[in-house]
Amino acid sequence: MKQTPIPQSDQASLNEQLLAAVEDARREEMTRALAHLADAGERERKRPDGRAAALRLLEMGADMDSVLAAVLADPRLRERLSPEFLTETYGAPMAALVRNIHWLNTFKECREEFVQPPEQAEHLRRMLLAMVDDVRAVLVKLAYRVERLQLLAEESYETRRCIARETLDIYAPLANRLGLGQLKWSLEDLAFRYLEPQTYKRLAKSLEETRDSREGYVSGFVNELQGALKAEDIEAEVYGRPKHIYSIYNKISRKNIDLNDLYDIRAVRVLVDRVSTCYAVLGVVHGRWTHIPKEFDDYIANRKENGYQSLHTAVIGPQGKVVEVQIRTHEMHALAEQGVAAHWRYKEGGRHDQALDRAVSSLRNLLDHRDNDEELLESFHAELFGDRVFVLTPRGDVLDLPKGSTPLDFAYTVHSEVGHRCRGAKVDGHIVPLTYILKSGEQVEILTAREPNPSRDWYNPNTNYLFSARSRAKVRHWFAQLDRDQHLADGRTLLERESHRLGVAVPDLDVLVRRFHLQTSDELLLAIGRGDVRPGQLASALQGPAAPAQLPTAGMRKAPSRNGQADRDAIRVQGVGNLLTQFAQCCKPAPGDPVVGYITKGEGVAIHRIDCPNILNMPDAQRKRLIEADWGDQPHSYPVDIHIEAYDRQGLLRDITHALSNEKINVLAANTRTNRDDQSVIMDLEVEIVDITQLSRILDKLAQLPNVITSERKH
Repeated sequence: MKQTPIPQSDQASLNEQLLAAVEDARREEMTRALAHLADAGERERKRPDGRAAALRLLEMGADMDSVLAAVLADPRLRERLSPEFLTETYGAPMAALVRNIHWLNTFKECREEFVQPPEQAEHLRRMLLAMVDDVRAVLVKLAYRVERLQLLAEESYETRRCIARETLDIYAPLANRLGLGQLKWSLEDLAFRYLEPQTYKRLAKSLEETRDSREGYVSGFVNELQGALKAEDIEAEVYGRPKHIYSIYNKISRKNIDLNDLYDIRAVRVLVDRVSTCYAVLGVVHGRWTHIPKEFDDYIANRKENGYQSLHTAVIGPQGKVVEVQIRTHEMHALAEQGVAAHWRYKEGGRHDQALDRAVSSLRNLLDHRDNDEELLESFHAELFGDRVFVLTPRGDVLDLPKGSTPLDFAYTVHSEVGHRCRGAKVDGHIVPLTYILKSGEQVEILTAREPNPSRDWYNPNTNYLFSARSRAKVRHWFAQLDRDQHLADGRTLLERESHRLGVAVPDLDVLVRRFHLQTSDELLLAIGRGDVRPGQLASALQGPAAPAQLPTAGMRKAPSRNGQADRDAIRVQGVGNLLTQFAQCCKPAPGDPVVGYITKGEGVAIHRIDCPNILNMPDAQRKRLIEADWGDQPHSYPVDIHIEAYDRQGLLRDITHALSNEKINVLAANTRTNRDDQSVIMDLEVEIVDITQLSRILDKLAQLPNVITSERKH
């Protein structure tokens, strides 16, 4: 197809071509859309016409919704046709499609830096796909970009190079990923002509033929080969097109060879049903034309590591011109197009991505069938990059982050020092908490201090400051660089604070040293201070039997061990099965607390925490009633009292109950008192928890809520 601009000045011709191509059921809609353009007046001289983009989409075989959307998305109509008008006149799906096309056109066309890094270009390609509700918006955008390039000669030298570079970095690879070979070919050649005009002209002249003549030559070769195969009763699909100039330039540059040594300027592909037929076709080709031995490759018998299979050969065709012939089965072709050897990876050397594979296959099927398969369109966006978000820096660069990332994750992704010095963040110009969950398309600005000063709360997963384990590791590494004395002090402070929050006695350090397989108590405190022992690990360790030394043991009975299956109830009283137990209201033990049983008169065994004041101060005469007990193996819920201090604000109670609900924690009772003089609030909650680790997690999350001063277990 000759690369000449579709005439922009011939308004009547454009209208006639569109109306002639539109099916009868949609002609009224197209007529109405063209009337909007007529009312909008002449287009800007350097901007593409929506009708030209629509005609290009028709040549590709796109569906009529895409063609109509291309007309309605003309830049002249952006301010004239409101979303409400489009919805009322053309329906909600069409309004959404036009809105997405306009959204894609808001990307900066030009940057001061012409060349973007490959990863940056890849992220933006993915963002284009992940951010739109209907992938056909991308098709329309690519058609508009071709028309933009057609008009680029009227722009300045800097603008031409900028737009051409962006096209090669972003839009041509995107078209290639979507299997849009015709658009990819147009985008690459037009952009290359503006980036390297002298090289383009030299290559064009060296080929000694126009693109039309190369296409004509390949067409003649295909017809001759089809006749030869038919004479041998071989059924095959034969087609081909010549290599375009940018592809030739890439291969010459990559292989460092002369144009005369390039054998695949003209290429033909043959598809058959069986492997044996591939070799039969090869025999026909070599029997009819002289082949070049060093250019023969059998990738069927010796498949590539990525699974690619095909026969490649080069022959001297009519007029002494070399033609490359590829022979494969339909199954091999499907694998090469949509499997591990998909054409875009074969060309670009990108990474294997199953979600993207399904997306490519989905869009190709849409174009092939040309029917409006709504289910296919809906599933496309749902499965594509659902686990990633793509956000913008203030300069317009795109960062690829895991879904669930926060502004603090963003800061550490930019650079570790930016993360260490982070003191706040803006999203789309508005201040947000550092725990804010980022969404694709948002622009993030990090507010920094002069000196690094990260918080130890940042690497605690329960506080939700950092989603990425890699970011948390950077914070821990920073604290690991502090001096030894500081680590010791921080470790001791963290241990005491966690014990106080959980309402447990400070444990014997020797017990914890053995628990974490360390040598000395100093090593333990250093590990806690550096962050090597994480808050969750520490909370889990604190629920072990770390405080029995504080309990006077005189008179306490050790129950005899019993053969048979152990009792698996919530509380296990050693040596006794199916015994009535109840939790003491004075200390309300929680799972993980070291406990002891007290044999009551007529009410079974009362379970106390081992550091309960009533147990510690018990007279010696009653100690004979104490009996060993521990927690059973099955998970149960147990009541615990939580004490919260905060400054009053609207929605405080709602946020607290929401945090509890997210952890699936049931609230048994609540007592809230507000001091109107200083606007302080004290809340005492009785909640049900599964174990002390869950208690530690919810206390962390409550402490991170706005206006909350402290949250701890009530003693």
